Amino acid sequence: MSKKIVLAVGGNSLIKDPTQISIQSQYAAARETAEMIVEMIKEGHKLVVSHGNGPQVGFYLRRVEMAQPSLHPVPLDSCVSGTQGGIGYHLQMALHNEMLKKGISKTAVTVITQTVVDANDPSFNHPSKPIGSFLSKTEAENHRDNDGWHIVEDAGRGYRRVVPSPMALEIVELEAIKTLIQNNMLVIAAGGGGIPVIKENDGSLKGCEAVIDKDFATGLLAYQLNADLYVISTAVEKVCIHFGQKDQKTIDHMTVKEAEKYIEEGHFAPGSMLPKVQALITFVKTTGKTGIITNPQNLKKALTGETGTRITA
Repeated sequence: MSKKIVLAVGGNSLIKDPTQISIQSQYAAARETAEMIVEMIKEGHKLVVSHGNGPQVGFYLRRVEMAQPSLHPVPLDSCVSGTQGGIGYHLQMALHNEMLKKGISKTAVTVITQTVVDANDPSFNHPSKPIGSFLSKTEAENHRDNDGWHIVEDAGRGYRRVVPSPMALEIVELEAIKTLIQNNMLVIAAGGGGIPVIKENDGSLKGCEAVIDKDFATGLLAYQLNADLYVISTAVEKVCIHFGQKDQKTIDHMTVKEAEKYIEEGHFAPGSMLPKVQALITFVKTTGKTGIITNPQNLKKALTGETGTRITA
């Protein structure tokens, strides 16, 4: 049965080997993901694809840091927009080439997406999301004093900038995304959670220095598009409890209540699996529909229940 599926592709899954990072290698990873996406399209499903951008924003910021003072600084919202365009381009090309091989007549298009956040979101008073490269204490304090950065010492490895991570409230380009879907386009949207913007009282928008969690923002998009499934593609085939321990156990299916119990017991890492499970819980609670977590190579099998972890009401 044909389904409307919103698929979130992890930014780290677009980097196969952290020791061999290049534009060419990132495109090669995008091509592998595109092969799996096109297999889903062949089954008759309508897809909207989002993607993470954590590592790529880090690269962007590092270039900015290294270019100073010769070149102007780039605000974080512009860094997010730049990665949306760059990753979107790779996915568009990879999807076009794969659909061409499979004889599928469909256009992939990237929507540079803005996501509204609340100016009074508590995260603006308590920045906690590390971004960018590790710095010496002197470098970090210089940015703090001259650029207004919030900095933290990170596990003895150096200092890093931390920024707010507010909750997504509204997808600005939602109607454009809907129109593209209705016209049989394969849409790539809400990359990196969307460009964070604040809506003023008169309706005007302004960018802000923040990053939005990709999984929660994509979940909001899935809800607003009335998707049948919200699928998160990540580095593992299935969710595990007791991860990395002798009694590690993979989970094929869990209800919202079971997932919340596992969260309470501390099974999911805050910077890794936790936001993915939380985002799917929110989607399932809001819609009564199904969420899935799996890795790119098992996307097609996960749709038929052969693998992956399903979260249901």
